[in-house]
Amino acid sequence: MVSQHPDHAGVPYWHSSTFIETRHETKECFLSFSELGASEYMWDWEGKLVDESVMERMLSEHFAYFKDMQLGRDKFITFRLPNPVVETEFRLGRTFMGLLSAATMAKQVGLHSPPLFEVILPMTKSAELMMDVQEAFSEIANLKHFLFRFDSESLKYVSLIPLFEDIQTIATSDEILREYLKRHLKRFGEYPHYLRPFLARSDPALNSGIVPTVLAIKIALSRYKKLQKETGVKMYPILGCASLPFRGGLTPHNVEGFAKEYEGIRTAVIQSAFRYDYDKEEVIHAIARLEKLLPEGQAQTVNSADEKELLKASELFEPLYAQTIESIAETINAVARHIPKRRERVLHIGLFGYSRGVGKVKLPRAISFTGALYSLGVPPEIIGTGRGIARAQKEGKIALIEKYYLQLGDDLDRSGRFLNKDNLQKLAKENEAWNGVIEDTAAIEAYLKKPLGPKTDAEKQHLKLTDKIYKKMVKGETLGKLIEEAARLRKSLG
Repeated sequence: MVSQHPDHAGVPYWHSSTFIETRHETKECFLSFSELGASEYMWDWEGKLVDESVMERMLSEHFAYFKDMQLGRDKFITFRLPNPVVETEFRLGRTFMGLLSAATMAKQVGLHSPPLFEVILPMTKSAELMMDVQEAFSEIANLKHFLFRFDSESLKYVSLIPLFEDIQTIATSDEILREYLKRHLKRFGEYPHYLRPFLARSDPALNSGIVPTVLAIKIALSRYKKLQKETGVKMYPILGCASLPFRGGLTPHNVEGFAKEYEGIRTAVIQSAFRYDYDKEEVIHAIARLEKLLPEGQAQTVNSADEKELLKASELFEPLYAQTIESIAETINAVARHIPKRRERVLHIGLFGYSRGVGKVKLPRAISFTGALYSLGVPPEIIGTGRGIARAQKEGKIALIEKYYLQLGDDLDRSGRFLNKDNLQKLAKENEAWNGVIEDTAAIEAYLKKPLGPKTDAEKQHLKLTDKIYKKMVKGETLGKLIEEAARLRKSLG
């Protein structure tokens, strides 16, 4: 599933600028299908400006292609809804009208209908909200007026994809799904034909750290397997994932490792850095490999005893991470303000949206958060993780963590190549909370039995750039150009 997440450092191969305007996203969607070989594209209404005429543009500009590769049958566009709890409700109604008009239009021109029939509900926390959204769609779909001219037979029901975004919800999301199935049976007289539970990877890492996030996902995938066996409802989990390890670690170069780590998922989200910061032919090959490998994987079974121990193990990491982030948030926000924009977004505070945070502090979105720390030479994968590993070793839990987080060492080694120890020492002199990250570094080096730091020429160049970024930050100077240069070296903005 190609997404519009704006984490690319370089210029897209089909474009003339790093910034992608809303009006260019229909072209991006078409090329994702026709050139890169992706099968699905997320049309994102959550917190960003969106072209509401996606179907009109697609069919008018590429009718011959979509007559052969039909939407809703061969290729899929999936709307990510604005969450009505945290965003203004009028946007939800507009997405529903888009689905209904697309179904009518496709039928009128002789194409498969409905072309759009699934929606992603972000920040899902209850079965009640899931049913409320489906009820709302049903009411709009059944509106009757001769001027609407909707083909009410084409799309009476919308399939809901719940997106779970914090580790507590992820680990127990099967309970939400079980309750949803009961409500669905009562309301519609049957279970849905399948479910595609969507597990976030970036936001839970931002809020809780990398190790608790991965462990929660492993628990969820195991529970979905059990739920499928209990109910007979097929489960096709989706995983949101970006290029840097903190946000998922999926690049064209490690498809096999990713597929092994997250066995059991059926859809991987392909963000902008994956597509635009690597050679196009590598990207095409990697997408083809994902299409082959993901259906073959079976989720690890986490027995009840291991599950309890994994949840206890997560508690060794999360407080250390959260306390540190809360204490260094001012610096993160100061750098994040200079992270260049890649898409047109609406505000995430006030009238149009929401903000993210840890504890009592507000934080930037996950891409800017990750980009800010990498730009300082302090990869967020390290924060809280080293001290957590030391605790886990002391309590005899590290082998259990390694059993389920298969690439823990590889992720720490990969991210640790972008560590700037000199910057970390300087930051610790200004704010003692950074001393915890120095402890993390030492503990990770002891765990890996090798030092962290740059190895390749590109990584050494990145180190020099983070030196310059830190010096300019202290002086209050503009950081944008240096941040972009460093991002191109690590092949991801954040």
